[in-house]
Amino acid sequence: MSTSVNSTSSASKVVIACLDGQRLKGFVFNFSPLRDSFRLFPEPNARQDSGKDVQLRNLKPILFVKDFGGNAERKDSHQLKDGRHGQKLEITFADGEMICGTTEAYNPKKTGFFMFPADPDSNNSRIFIVNASVRLVKAL
Repeated sequence: MSTSVNSTSSASKVVIACLDGQRLKGFVFNFSPLRDSFRLFPEPNARQDSGKDVQLRNLKPILFVKDFGGNAERKDSHQLKDGRHGQKLEITFADGEMICGTTEAYNPKKTGFFMFPADPDSNNSRIFIVNASVRLVKAL
């Protein structure tokens, strides 16, 4: 018997950037950076057996998004406004992709860390950066 994911849990919309170039879209429940993997679901009320296990070691960032549609033409600003809380960082991944934002929890010895995008109008509400996929972290 398949059980539904707990409907009282809040599902987060995510777009996952994989090291192999794939982009996966779906929903996660109770994501924890303390675990090596998580389950990605196709729908917010999906059955437990419809989820796919995703290993953090195969990822770049996990983008917690406001909307799956987004705007492919839009380029987020990398300018950090004064008054933003946290450490200001520019992250460069091994493939050259860059993300700028702020964090209060950067530690290169951990699996990863959350950051908030520099652009307040970004489709990303927060981003989980997987440290193993990062080439350079630059303080701004």
